[in-house]
Amino acid sequence: MLKADLHIHSNFSFDSSNTPEQIIERCKQIGINCIAIADHGTAEGGLATQRISPFPVIVAEEILTPAGEIMGMFLKETIPTNIPLSEAIVRIKAQDGLVCVPHPFDTLTRQALGAKVMEEIINDINIIEVLNARSPITVKASVPVNFAAKHRKACSAGSDAHTIPEIGNAFVEMPEFTTKKEFLNSLRQGEIHGKKASPLVHFGSLWARVKKRL
Repeated sequence: MLKADLHIHSNFSFDSSNTPEQIIERCKQIGINCIAIADHGTAEGGLATQRISPFPVIVAEEILTPAGEIMGMFLKETIPTNIPLSEAIVRIKAQDGLVCVPHPFDTLTRQALGAKVMEEIINDINIIEVLNARSPITVKASVPVNFAAKHRKACSAGSDAHTIPEIGNAFVEMPEFTTKKEFLNSLRQGEIHGKKASPLVHFGSLWARVKKRL
């Protein structure tokens, strides 16, 4: 079985300092043996981590659109940011990737997709992130779970780690996989585990952002 943290940021994100080497070492320490690196606006962090990792690494990217963020998974190259949502979906599918909605409904503090937009693109969605350890408790935990169940979508979970100690705060325990299709089937069989991170973790990503500007 895999313990998969399916939303981690590396130092290729503007607000994280996690190097691929640090991420891998932390995962080894806590028993996480599958990850998705989903940096803001670039797939390069995922590609760099995948090249040196002893366990499966899914290359992903959080793509900012005017409607909110969407995540491409199993990508081969970067998709530009600040493009229309429809174009982002087309570009993900052009790479034979999967469309995931990160931190859905969390519209209070994030660039998240709301229910109306999600209903409009529901046929294009493959995965819904039902537990994001960084999301504040502004939406009942049952809301994304029920939405995913209603539309028969696979569910994922991730720490959304921007700092090393956050890794593993949320993960999916799931069967091993080798292909994209097997990954989706494994997700459907998986069990979601995790906890909410302290709001103080946001100071870590703020500090990373400041350091990079300096």
